[in-house]
Amino acid sequence: MSESISAFNASRRSGWWFAAPAVLMLLVFFFVPVLAAFVLSFTDFDIYALADVGRLRIIGLSNYRDLLSSPLFWRALSNTLWFVAVGVPLSLLTSLAMALLLSSAWVQFKSAWRSALFVPVVTTVVGSALVFRYLLHTRYGLINYGIARLGGAPIDWLGDPRYSMPAIVLFAIWKNFGYNMMILIAAIESIPGELYEAALLDGANAWQRFWNVTRPGISPAFAFVSVLTIAGYFQLFTEPYVMTQGGPAQSTMSVLYVMYDEGFKWWNLGRASAAAFMLFMITYLVTFLHRRWAPEAAL
Repeated sequence: MSESISAFNASRRSGWWFAAPAVLMLLVFFFVPVLAAFVLSFTDFDIYALADVGRLRIIGLSNYRDLLSSPLFWRALSNTLWFVAVGVPLSLLTSLAMALLLSSAWVQFKSAWRSALFVPVVTTVVGSALVFRYLLHTRYGLINYGIARLGGAPIDWLGDPRYSMPAIVLFAIWKNFGYNMMILIAAIESIPGELYEAALLDGANAWQRFWNVTRPGISPAFAFVSVLTIAGYFQLFTEPYVMTQGGPAQSTMSVLYVMYDEGFKWWNLGRASAAAFMLFMITYLVTFLHRRWAPEAAL
């Protein structure tokens, strides 16, 4: 008995030794910076304090109050929430539709189609955004060329506040849906075929098979990709930074863009840290409510 206990303790120690490098990396490069940023959010740390730490002052919740009283922050927050509210459902529905399509028996060359649809995920956001910026160009863009060929007037996709955010939403969906699609395909193909055979014997149609067999089978995976997608869409920055620079008329300004401007344009690092933690709290609240409202899809 004592030998088995000793062997178990030795195994535990070995496990901790193997995990120690990863834990140390997380501690040094994640937890410590996060803690430092949280502390900075209660200070007036700026470029002057960067040159002389003696200028650093503790100002309490002033950074948070300044952000909450800033019309720009509320505009950025409303843009971010709109992006999440529209982009997340469309992205998830697109991923689910393509996963169902590419898991069906009658589709040929499944591997080729899956690879082609997954390619945007592994391309850089900046490179893809630059390509889309030229595709959406008012005079020379391929999309407006097609509209003109159909007899329509060109649309200023990235220069008109009515179309700028929808254009970014469509780009984000195209860029990201392939990742969720692959996870959902794996979930669909893990469902035992006997369940579908039993449903067919009971006379279930395609919708009934999806609702009673496929949906319960992929619920854990769908909940997982839902949380990932919500968290990812709240981090909207690169797309507007490359495609619109937050314009026109601040219509694509996001909370993360405000954080970037405060921290790296105006060097108000304390306020930038406060913006980061406010975004974290909002993201956590939304994902928490999502899990509470969709208990059947909980992991």
